[in-house]
Amino acid sequence: MNVVLVDVPQEVCEELEHKLHEEGARHAVRCQVRRARGLDEVPELLPPGLLVLWDAGGALEDTLALCQQLHTRRTPSQSQLVVLTRRGPEELDALDEAGADECLAPPGSRWGTRLMALERRLQSMTPSSFLADGRHWVHTEATLQTLLELTLAESGPDFFQSLVKQLTRALGVTCALVGELDGNTVRKLACFNQGDFCELPPYALAGTPCQLTVNQSLCHYPDGVAARFPEDTMLHEQGLRSYLGVALKDSRGQPIGVLAILHDKPLEARPLDYALVGAFAVRAGAELERLRARTELERSKDMLQRTLDAVPDPLLVKDRAHRWVAMNSAFGRLMGRPVEQLLGGTDHDFLSSSEAETFWNQDEQVFATGQAHESEDSFTDNTGQLRALVTKKALFSGLGGRPLLMVLSRDVTDRKRLESQLRLADRMASVGTLATGVAHEINNPLTFVSANLNFLEEQLTQMMLAPESMPELREVVSETREGVGRIRELVQDLKAFARSDEERSGPVDVHRVVDGALRLMRSALRHRTQVVRAFGEVPLVRGNEARLGQVLVNLLVNAVQALPARHPDDNRIQVSTWHEGPHHVVLEVQDNGQGIPPDIQRHIFEPFFTTKPVGVGTGLGLAICNTIVQSMGGQIDVRSEPGQGTAFRLKLPILREEGTAHSLARTGSVALPQ
Repeated sequence: MNVVLVDVPQEVCEELEHKLHEEGARHAVRCQVRRARGLDEVPELLPPGLLVLWDAGGALEDTLALCQQLHTRRTPSQSQLVVLTRRGPEELDALDEAGADECLAPPGSRWGTRLMALERRLQSMTPSSFLADGRHWVHTEATLQTLLELTLAESGPDFFQSLVKQLTRALGVTCALVGELDGNTVRKLACFNQGDFCELPPYALAGTPCQLTVNQSLCHYPDGVAARFPEDTMLHEQGLRSYLGVALKDSRGQPIGVLAILHDKPLEARPLDYALVGAFAVRAGAELERLRARTELERSKDMLQRTLDAVPDPLLVKDRAHRWVAMNSAFGRLMGRPVEQLLGGTDHDFLSSSEAETFWNQDEQVFATGQAHESEDSFTDNTGQLRALVTKKALFSGLGGRPLLMVLSRDVTDRKRLESQLRLADRMASVGTLATGVAHEINNPLTFVSANLNFLEEQLTQMMLAPESMPELREVVSETREGVGRIRELVQDLKAFARSDEERSGPVDVHRVVDGALRLMRSALRHRTQVVRAFGEVPLVRGNEARLGQVLVNLLVNAVQALPARHPDDNRIQVSTWHEGPHHVVLEVQDNGQGIPPDIQRHIFEPFFTTKPVGVGTGLGLAICNTIVQSMGGQIDVRSEPGQGTAFRLKLPILREEGTAHSLARTGSVALPQ
């Protein structure tokens, strides 16, 4: 016989042990007594037998709390909780409600005899439950058959209903229920009561036997369960007397639910019965954990989809077979199809063969190298419109380490169209700025061309031309040809400056672009400053000649406007070129004007930022210059000191395989024609 003594004084322990051993010897029972000072020394799983608690007579609440905690650690059908106390009837009732089976008072000399009597009564108790009275093997067989069927049953929404229904019939009890823990609440999964399924709203754990079930994994009240839990209305309304509950646990051993069997008659059980009900609980716990995992997976997928949809740009995820395994709603809108229709497809299912092949090759490169890829590609949407996409592709690992490709695209069609319009507007604004000077540059040669033509006409009307007049006529023709050439050159410069073949990219002679820009600016520069060319020996660069000309004209206009009002010989604009490293050519426009303060330098490339008066500048010039240079693969920087001048430096990429010097070095001041 096992006896655990809790908080029993030393002298009383010795008396009890003496009496227990004495009574045990008389009845041929071997007593094993264990002393415990406080709850910390009481084992979590108490052995069958007697559990004896000493009540020192202090605050009743302390004794009640200790009694309740001891009650949660024992199996009621296999043990007796005895409180040695001297309290009155009302307090004894409170101890009984707290879980005490017996409350024994003095005389102390008879405690050992009475405890031994309780032990003998505990040993002599004969189960009369659903597994007793000669029907043990019948019900055990039925229970095992039910458990086997449930183990082999496929998971599904009706699993728990099938469980409780078969459990009540196999065990012959009134009610069986399965509930899921939701904080301090039990949410019903299935309940079968009195031969039919029933509704059971969520209920609080506190004040119910399910609370003890969760705390101690198994809870059994053979009888009187309704009296012990007066707050549990279901027990009273259904007239239920007995309860057997097992906690459902997940794979980590944490309680996640309750499986409970209730009966309107006393319900005893043997260890085998606990094992069988526990097996049902294991199967139910596994199913509940699976459902929770599936719910969590669905929740995670929903959260992931909402996260993807929150990204405004089209986003696509591909697996190693190039299948589209995830995407956001923006990608569906780009494709003009519902996301559900696109999932599982590939580029070849929805794109033209050439576009699909391009994207396929890009993906393979990222999969093979692991290096991110960025490019600008054309894409034909479902309406047949050609759109421009800037696409970034990067590799990451999915579940199980499988490689996945994330593709983030940005539709830049409208932006490129707007940029083109802004560049054209900026060029036209520059043309407007240069209009007076250009008109003067054209009128000058036109004036003497017209005069020369009148002179030639007069000479040709004469019947005979004197031989001595021939040299003069030749000189007039030569001057006329020169004037027409100057006009033609200026018109070609204007045409190159204003043409709209924005997307063409190829070899560009930097010096030719500089010469054209200086010719366009000749009139504006001639009376304000001296211009110095400092050309190095440089190769061709990769870019767009018209765009580069636009940038250079803009920088020259800004340089002229930055010069103070002083004698032209004191003003200076220098245009320099040189070869920097193996991959770049540098083009610099430097003036000795008023300079740019540091606080303004930080903003000069921002769109619509300008220090010019209203109506004079739009603030787009340098921003467009920056965009143009970057689109050519280069960069633009500014260096300036207030009062010392400003230098804009363009770093341009050399045309591949064209590294030999193309333009001859030219250095010196330029005398601009009158």
